[in-house]
Amino acid sequence: MQFKHPEFLYFLFLLVIPILVHLFQLRRFKKEYFTNVQFLKELAVQTRKSATIKKWLLLFTRLLLLTFLILAFAQPFFTAKESKKANNEMFIILDNSQSMQAKGKQGELLKRAVQDLLEHTPENQSFSLITNSENYWNTDVKSIQKELQNLKYSATPFEIESAIAKINARKSAFNKDIIVITDAVGVKNSQTKSFKKEDNVYFIIPKAEQKNNIAIDSVYLNQTLDNFYEIGVSIAAFGTNQKETSVAMYNNNKLVAKTLLPLSKVKNNITFTIPKEDFNGYVTIDDKGLSYDNTYYLSISKPKKTNVISIGDAEKSAFLSRIYTNDEFNYANFPLNSLDYNQIEKQDAIVLNELTTIPQALQTTLKTFVAKGGNVIFIPSTENTNGNTFLATFGGVQLQSATTNEKKVTKINFNHPLFSTVFEKKIDNFQYPTVKSSFTINGKTPSILSYEDQSAFLTAIKNDLSSVYVFAAPINKNNSNFQNSPLIVPTFYNMAQNAQKTGITALKIGENQPFIVDATIGKDEILEIKNENEKFIPTQQLMATKVKMNFNENPTSAGNFGIYNGENLLQNISFNYNRTESDLSQINASIANDYSLLSDIESAFNTIHTDRTDTQIWKWFVMLALLFLIIELLIQKFVK
Repeated sequence: MQFKHPEFLYFLFLLVIPILVHLFQLRRFKKEYFTNVQFLKELAVQTRKSATIKKWLLLFTRLLLLTFLILAFAQPFFTAKESKKANNEMFIILDNSQSMQAKGKQGELLKRAVQDLLEHTPENQSFSLITNSENYWNTDVKSIQKELQNLKYSATPFEIESAIAKINARKSAFNKDIIVITDAVGVKNSQTKSFKKEDNVYFIIPKAEQKNNIAIDSVYLNQTLDNFYEIGVSIAAFGTNQKETSVAMYNNNKLVAKTLLPLSKVKNNITFTIPKEDFNGYVTIDDKGLSYDNTYYLSISKPKKTNVISIGDAEKSAFLSRIYTNDEFNYANFPLNSLDYNQIEKQDAIVLNELTTIPQALQTTLKTFVAKGGNVIFIPSTENTNGNTFLATFGGVQLQSATTNEKKVTKINFNHPLFSTVFEKKIDNFQYPTVKSSFTINGKTPSILSYEDQSAFLTAIKNDLSSVYVFAAPINKNNSNFQNSPLIVPTFYNMAQNAQKTGITALKIGENQPFIVDATIGKDEILEIKNENEKFIPTQQLMATKVKMNFNENPTSAGNFGIYNGENLLQNISFNYNRTESDLSQINASIANDYSLLSDIESAFNTIHTDRTDTQIWKWFVMLALLFLIIELLIQKFVK
């Protein structure tokens, strides 16, 4: 027990005064009894004894009364168990990701959390608020009331590690109180390890009442026909009793197709056939679960001819002209000694066909070409003079010494993007191509085509914008019959294609994948991305006839957008929310196992206040003083 005003304790010495007075009153005097009062002697002695007891009782009562009164003025208290944490800084991490749209007992989880913050956060409480999209430092609930009321769902999933990093970056002389409000959907235990041991962490995990949800997982180009696109739509059904849903496709806000899809499993697929022309629209479903994943936006640009050149012997490259036909490609072959380096940057793909040596100037040019989004197809020569030096520029793959053992190509990686839309089903029995002489590919890149001994015949070094495809063997007719294989056409056709030019444009917000647009703009010109609701300027890099863009966390809302140079529309582009939080059953409540788990924000503030507040007990001493005052009065009245 401690005292707020210990100086009052000196008044306890004054208790000596009533003791001395009492002792003075109890001094014994010898009395003489006369004969006529002798008969009263016995009664007088008895009365004197009763008076002595009464005086002692009054003394003790008054001493205790004064003692408790003095102690009350000294204001005693018990120190709080966490009193040293009273000056801690407070941080609130509020998950405003799309999964917080789910409905709990009192409505949408995010709206309920915001309301609780507004109602139960003390007005004098200073704190910092971190959301997925906004940060408010050293504020209070009154200052950000409007911002909280207008808080929107974030376009990016909840990343607790990012929030913790922001908090840890704030230098302070005090420890931190961190309150995390999240539904814990998709959050992993490893993501909470960034909390510091000295910080006090409290979790509030609101629960959704309804966990059923149907989501459009992805939209992809299933097949390209002469005059039509076959668009595949993948729909995920999470929860129970999901029977069916309507699926509709819109182009420029006009309905072009609609059907009813039975939901027999978690992953369900359906296809739409649309004309082979510009498409700028979306696919939508009817679902009462989360709303953010009910619409998937996509854009398809009118097909443009793909520019391809091969570098090497004309005779060995003749097979390429039968694949890269004039209706879809602008193709040409150049011997190494007559190569025009200025043509390289205009291409979409370049084939290095059995070059015995690759000049350093060409290596440097191709490195820049790949960085700008161009594909390179490397077919080694039997000599392989400096092929490894060239491959080392991109990393990950090297060719080891050649072998002359005949090998069969027997395995296709159907999951690789190169073949994802080629085969309707997996094929085990096909005409196996063979090679007489080949190299062993040393690297960690996945195989696209493999030999029967599981070693790679074709692999790829991939980056954000392009790929470097590497063959393990020359494929001329003297060394291999691969040119006669049915695999030759889809393999080389797809290796030359740039997905951003020929496929569906549907980017995920927050992934920040680079995007290349064909455009020649001036140094003072800036490309802008906009629609009727939002516009922003991406970071951009000029690359001759192209512009490389990065979108960072933009846009803030999914939708169809246009890429504009001033008022000139260059290309349509679409953005979608990440679907990682569509499965509401992926709640990981165990993230709070090593921390305090509370029911709501009111409990959090009450717990912190109780643990940090000293227990004042002076009122009890006042009550005790009053009690002994009453006892004294009772003694005075009833004790004779």
